[in-house]
This record gives sequence, C-alpha cells and structure tokens, in this order.
Amino acid sequence: MHIAVAGNIGSGKTTLTKMLAKRYKWTPRFEPVDNNPYLEDFYKDMARWSFNLQVYFLNKRFKEVVEISKSKDTIIQDRTIFEDAKIFAPNLHDMGMMSDRDFQNYSDLFDLMMSIVGLPDLMIYIRSSIPNLIAQIAKRGRDYEQSIRIDYLEGLNKRYEDWIRTYPGHLIIIEGDHTKFENNLQDFQKITDMIDAKLYGFFPMDEK
Repeated sequence: MHIAVAGNIGSGKTTLTKMLAKRYKWTPRFEPVDNNPYLEDFYKDMARWSFNLQVYFLNKRFKEVVEISKSKDTIIQDRTIFEDAKIFAPNLHDMGMMSDRDFQNYSDLFDLMMSIVGLPDLMIYIRSSIPNLIAQIAKRGRDYEQSIRIDYLEGLNKRYEDWIRTYPGHLIIIEGDHTKFENNLQDFQKITDMIDAKLYGFFPMDEK
C-alpha cells in the first residue's frame, strides 16, 4: 500500500510522516532535502537553478515511486511526484523563474513518467496558511530556507488548493493551522481515526 503526505513547505509533512510510520509500523520515505546539491543555490538564485532543482526532485521521486510499486511493505511517502509537476514547477514557470523551454522539457519528461505511475492508495493533504508556514519554517531553522519569498509560498499555496480541489484519488485533508498533531495526542488521534475510516472502513476503539 502507498500512503502519501502532501503540503506546502513548512506544513509539517515530515513530522506527520514520522508519527504515522511509528503508529502504523509503515515504512517511511522522506523528501531528499538534506543531501540535495541544488537546494541552497536555488534559494539564492531561483531563476538560475529552478530547472536543475526540479529535474533532481523528479528523478528522485520517480525512482521512489518505482521502488514503492515493487515493495510488499506499506510505504508512507513525504511529498509526491505529483506535487513537483503540478505545483512547484508550474509555480516557478508562472513567476518567470523557469523559461518556457525548460518548463516544456520538464513537463514532457513528467508526462512520460506518468504513463507508468499510479495514484497513491491514500493522499493526506496538510492545509496551512502563510503565517503558519512562516512560523514553522522559522522554527526549524534551516539557514537556506530563511530567504524563501512570501510570494513564492503564496503561489504554492494557491496551486495546492487548485490541485486538491480536483484530486481524483482517495484524500484526507488536515487543517494544519488548527490541528496540532505534533504536541496534541487528541489531534493526532483525529487524524488516525480518519485514516482508519478511509482505509479500513471503521473507527477503532480507543486504545487503553
């Protein structure tokens, strides 16, 4: 089974992925951030490095999807290949940070990959406001993220909402501004109850 966690930068995807992996004994797959050779350069000069960064993510994510499809384990994935192609790359293109030529090349590559990639069994989307995202980004303290532009986050948020509005697969939406799953056990249980209902068709009794 393939479970995916989607959401903007700073929405809490990685934290929720870790918590759900522990709760359900799922195998986690995390976004390739710490060893990404382009990310720091990208935040310093988006126009110069946007295509390189997005192709890097697309390559890594496609390899993950192929591996997930062959696995007998239940995998929970921190961000998906769909977000790269439907949200991040188009947002950079709209902002003038990726040329028409590079965006067309990227889109053609993604379309080819989609011919063998299916939707996750369940998509979990963490919706979050810009102030909440900024607070979370500041809290985790990654130096290269401190220069993220507000209009960049706003564009991503709009595209996330547009994408989720027409998402064709099984979907759970978490209101990240009000659901403090990291520090509130009741909030986390609300999420696991929704997952249990969606995957197994029932709400389990509280564990004692």
